[in-house]
Amino acid sequence: MKTNQNKNWNKIKTNDSWALFKIMSEFVEGYEKLSAIGPCISIFGSARTPEDHPIYKLTVDIAEAISKSGYGIISGGGPGIMEAANKGAQKGGGASVGLNINLPFEQYSNPYIDQDKLIDFHYFFVRKVMFVKYAQGFVVMPGGVGTLDELFEAFTLIQTSKVAKFPIILVGTSYWRGLVDWLKNTLLNEKNISPEDIELLEIVDSAEEVMGCLDRFYSNNNFKPNF
Repeated sequence: MKTNQNKNWNKIKTNDSWALFKIMSEFVEGYEKLSAIGPCISIFGSARTPEDHPIYKLTVDIAEAISKSGYGIISGGGPGIMEAANKGAQKGGGASVGLNINLPFEQYSNPYIDQDKLIDFHYFFVRKVMFVKYAQGFVVMPGGVGTLDELFEAFTLIQTSKVAKFPIILVGTSYWRGLVDWLKNTLLNEKNISPEDIELLEIVDSAEEVMGCLDRFYSNNNFKPNF
């Protein structure tokens, strides 16, 4: 029994080694495609938001406004808010990028992605690197666990100076205010974060306010990859 267990363990280790090549290939494809596009804004939010929802429509308006200002749009490539972001990018005449993740449910690439800018990923962590490296800002719409994961990934990387600072814009005061209040009233009061960390997050409610945040930041900062 122990011999068979050792054989199985050795097989797992061998498979892990070969997986490195797939991981490397995803990094190479992502870097090559995204580096050629230019400044982009990553937009996040729920895959479950229907097309007739006000937040879907707001996302389209935000992405369209951002695109008309010369940025490309990066989304997670799937339905819901991701679809709305890519739809707005096409309406605004900007680059429409989709970083799709292969999942057994819920995720499929939406029809508003430029076909030469659709990248499929197997690994979440590689995909998250692409969201951050080439984004000149994060626009975070209402979403679930995945949205929170992407938000706090960026928050942590900026807080620890692992990437250059860029705007993190939360859209929807009623949705996000409780989270920001918790950060202030619990984490900050317990001295687990610093007052300047809270300042990394901005809460807005309109496309005009999103553009104001981006314009203010980039009146004093240059466009460049974040690491």
